Amino acid sequence: MINGKHLKPRDMGKPADQLTKIDRLMPLPGPFDKLDTAPEFKEPKEEWREKYCTTLDGFIAIDTLKRPETKEEEEEFVRKFLQGLGKMLSEETNRGIIQPLKLSIEYCAKCNTCSEACHIFQSTEGHELYRPIYRSEVLRKIVKKYFTKSGRLLGGLVGADIDLNWETVARLGELSYRCNLCRRCAQTCPLGLDNGLLAREIRKIFSQELGIAPKALHEKGTELQLKTGSSTGLTKPAFLDIIEFLEEDLEEKTGKKIKIPIDKEGADILLIHNAGEYMSWPENPMAFAILFEEAGLDWTLSSDLLGYDNVNYGLFYDDGQAKKIALKQFEAARKLGVKRIVLGECGHAHKAAVVTADRMTYGANKVPVESFLPILRDIIKDNRLKLDPSKNNFPVTLHDPCNVVRQMGIVKPQRDILKAVAPQFWEMTPHGVYNYCCGGGSGFAIMNSFNFPEWRKNVSVRMKVKQILEVFQDTLEDASIPKYICAPCSNCKGSMRDILEHYQLTAKYNVQYAGIVELVVNALADLDRPFFEFLEE
Repeated sequence: MINGKHLKPRDMGKPADQLTKIDRLMPLPGPFDKLDTAPEFKEPKEEWREKYCTTLDGFIAIDTLKRPETKEEEEEFVRKFLQGLGKMLSEETNRGIIQPLKLSIEYCAKCNTCSEACHIFQSTEGHELYRPIYRSEVLRKIVKKYFTKSGRLLGGLVGADIDLNWETVARLGELSYRCNLCRRCAQTCPLGLDNGLLAREIRKIFSQELGIAPKALHEKGTELQLKTGSSTGLTKPAFLDIIEFLEEDLEEKTGKKIKIPIDKEGADILLIHNAGEYMSWPENPMAFAILFEEAGLDWTLSSDLLGYDNVNYGLFYDDGQAKKIALKQFEAARKLGVKRIVLGECGHAHKAAVVTADRMTYGANKVPVESFLPILRDIIKDNRLKLDPSKNNFPVTLHDPCNVVRQMGIVKPQRDILKAVAPQFWEMTPHGVYNYCCGGGSGFAIMNSFNFPEWRKNVSVRMKVKQILEVFQDTLEDASIPKYICAPCSNCKGSMRDILEHYQLTAKYNVQYAGIVELVVNALADLDRPFFEFLEE
């Protein structure tokens, strides 16, 4: 097993029961500086070793990546990977991404500026496996060896010094799922190169060429969404039942009798939530209904297939799946004849529907897509809501979802909102476009197979835990004071839920979490009781 400080890209092809392991984790601030928060990771089970790829770092992210049973199967696996790599490098088959891809492959200066920006590399105290350019360099060596004349002729003399076998390819696939695709590395790169893009392209080869992707993203994600209408499996009848329940709960909770509009033709806005909100955080769509009605907006929900779930997990691993879902969401909007789609609190849906889908269809097939954040900011700015900010007089911090802030540049509206409704708004350090990922990005928050949650809860979320502890440091140990993490993204909320439970931040220190719309509703002057249960308690 190779020490994490001495690991080289060429080692990826070396035979080993396990290439390396995590031996250190970044210290956390008080009160966790007095506790052992660097667990001894459990060894993978023997039956896992026999069937899956545990030889990278001992963890399994891809629960469909199984070892070949014959030499012929192994050779076919490697052949298909190289075939997919060829398609990745072809302008004909990868036209939309080929320019930044080739720049990122060819022009890395090895300055390691990206390493200082990567929360996973920093969380593991500089483990080479998680250095952003490590994975990229493995890919470069394979490309050079098999797709350049110099590499084919001179091999190791020009850096094409890597053995390509099933283990090499499988490890590379696993390593592509040790990156949150937060693109913080790309933002900081002095040459504008994108190691997150390279990780995503590796995932794409595995899905589109080898038919291999985590079940949570593919089988229980995009495939389930295309079949039932939602990545949660929420069908139309179940969705309509939930809306009826929300109306009843909303009236009981706030005294407001609101009929949530569904399938209203010709409305200005089609509001699409992450369906996970209906299942796990129903207060969020309730809060949206209250605010949109109070502001007098002309809006509707859709009960059409994919019209009530803005999730698009294809963004993380497969262009074909991403396009299928994006087009179905546009179709639902066109059927109703709405003027625009407005996205609720889902970070990756913002990028998928606004940025990525913009390249997937043209003309009449497209429907304008907007974020809810500028709309809510304008509602508050125009004094269309009667607010009493003193109702939120407790420490509030903001977690910036990567896909909203760094990928789309929406930074100021959410801060204008919080300054209007939260007297004790405290910024994390760093924040805005320099924020750190919640640790659940690129699908990690829903990937719970085998021992991958152990890696996520101790490694990829660690920097965010550090930020939370630091921002609330002065009041953390006073459990009588509620402390609120505003996370306007379903994926990020899932990650926050894991963090607060795993580190017992709610149970011991009264750290709470939810979105931004709930905080605005809690500040409404005419509410007789708090919208948050933790305030009632």
